[in-house]
Amino acid sequence: MQQKNKYLSIYDIIILILLVTLTYSCKNNSKNEQSVAYGKNAVFEWFNYEGKDVIYDTISKTKDEYLNPILAGFYPDPSICRAGDKFYLITSSFTYFPGIPIFESSDLVNWKQIGHVIDRKEQADFSGMGVSRGMFAPTIRYNNGTFYVICTNVDAGGNFIVTAKNPEGPWSDPIWIKGVDGIDPDLFFDEDGKLYITHNGPPPNNISLHDGHRAIYMFEYDLENQKIASESKLIINGGTDMAKKPVWIEAPHIFKKDGFYYLICAEGGTAYNHSEVVFRSKSVYGPYEVFEDNPILTQRHLDPNRKNQITTAGHADFVELPNGDWWAVFLGCRPYGDDLYNIGRETFLMPVAWKNGWPTIVDGNKPLPFKNKRPNLAISTENIAPLTGNYIYKDDFNLDKLDYKWNFIRTPLEKWYELKEGKLLIKPRKETIHTETNFSFIGRRQQHLNFEASTKLTFHLKDTTETAGLVAFQNEKQYLFIGKRLNSEGKTEVFLEKAELKVNKGNPIIIANQNIDVNSDDLYLRIDGKTRYFDFYYKTSENDEWKLLAKDIDASLLSTKEAKGFVGTYLAMYTSSKHFK
Repeated sequence: MQQKNKYLSIYDIIILILLVTLTYSCKNNSKNEQSVAYGKNAVFEWFNYEGKDVIYDTISKTKDEYLNPILAGFYPDPSICRAGDKFYLITSSFTYFPGIPIFESSDLVNWKQIGHVIDRKEQADFSGMGVSRGMFAPTIRYNNGTFYVICTNVDAGGNFIVTAKNPEGPWSDPIWIKGVDGIDPDLFFDEDGKLYITHNGPPPNNISLHDGHRAIYMFEYDLENQKIASESKLIINGGTDMAKKPVWIEAPHIFKKDGFYYLICAEGGTAYNHSEVVFRSKSVYGPYEVFEDNPILTQRHLDPNRKNQITTAGHADFVELPNGDWWAVFLGCRPYGDDLYNIGRETFLMPVAWKNGWPTIVDGNKPLPFKNKRPNLAISTENIAPLTGNYIYKDDFNLDKLDYKWNFIRTPLEKWYELKEGKLLIKPRKETIHTETNFSFIGRRQQHLNFEASTKLTFHLKDTTETAGLVAFQNEKQYLFIGKRLNSEGKTEVFLEKAELKVNKGNPIIIANQNIDVNSDDLYLRIDGKTRYFDFYYKTSENDEWKLLAKDIDASLLSTKEAKGFVGTYLAMYTSSKHFK
């Protein structure tokens, strides 16, 4: 009996050892399988964005007021229309895809994005194009049950029209308008049913009398037969006063009121000297009379040292409310220094006043307000995520499609990401952030001068060419990227990479790095934006304290003044299999 118990005891021990070994093997295999899956993709579990602008902490808004800008961040060249009791607004998007974001509102203050006008590769392929090319200055109009958008696809086809019965889409493939030399097209449906297209173009006979000399042209368009129906006619040469050598007359919009045709245009260029001017005529083709009190909107003459500046105001579009009131949307900027702004050109809202048959934007030549009395419309009761003021936005990637806030850079020609089980899986590919390609990049706009952006990344590195992380991006030569990689010694490190044309001709350099725990594929990343200066943090576990990688990095390289072009900064998740040579 004792021998039997001893034998069983040894047997039990052997079985126990086998079970432990098997269990460990299964767990180890499971971990290996997980690592293999993670090795194929950079896995982002969530993305958090928080706006922290001081101005919104210092002003209080009543229910009868609204905040400017109404669309914070890179939403330039706004155009607006009304259909019944709803308003629809679109902006430029250049080579970000999907393109031309479209918003809906019932009160002009609370805007909900309902889609994009350009959301299929058949509509636009931005391959090989610079960030600031693509979709320039669209116009949206509504007529007899149909929505129309006209736009210019710079470098890839020129001017086109797309249509939709439902503003959420689908929008048609482009109807190309051949033979038009110019940008910023406008659609005007006259009372007799005729349709006119107005656009910016070169000066008459292509003879420039001074730098920035441009002109405005108009022609009739046969929408049914999709062809130009008249000769193109010059309606504005140069601008409001040729004796003053006006520059960059553009962004025309035509509307009719009390027997007059009104033409509003931007003038002065879309930077610090930007403005909005107005003309009128009894005939659609003119001659157009110049308003003696132009410009009706500009900030260029104000004290450049004033606090809480809004600058570069112009490129407006008007809309009439059901009660006969008029309002204007237009672009402007919020600089933090000498004409430095990283977040690009934003969309603002102000009322329009009529006097002696002429419209003016109320207080358009005074410092524009961050809060103002709201339009005489019923306040929306819909629960709409804010697009202005300070707010927190977190995406847990629990939906079956990406939120409308997210964009790619250029048109994806293949599917390289997946939403799965509350995670965003992004495939690292040979395309890199250094090239004008559709690299593996999914980003959203920086919408505040002061902000915090963070994410949780899981990525199993296989070789020294791979990387993944979080990037503050203006273009391929101007960005700040915090990510992970294997260094030359085969150790995993978190690093900060900078690309800037003034430094190393825009070729990337590593300005900070730190070895991290190689026993975990997880990495938490954070960017704290403080107007001009950014701080970069990381940690390897949720319960850890954030560790500072780099402090007070000059982010003015992300400003439009330094980076050039027309876009604002994007905060994006990025990965590549060939990032490093």
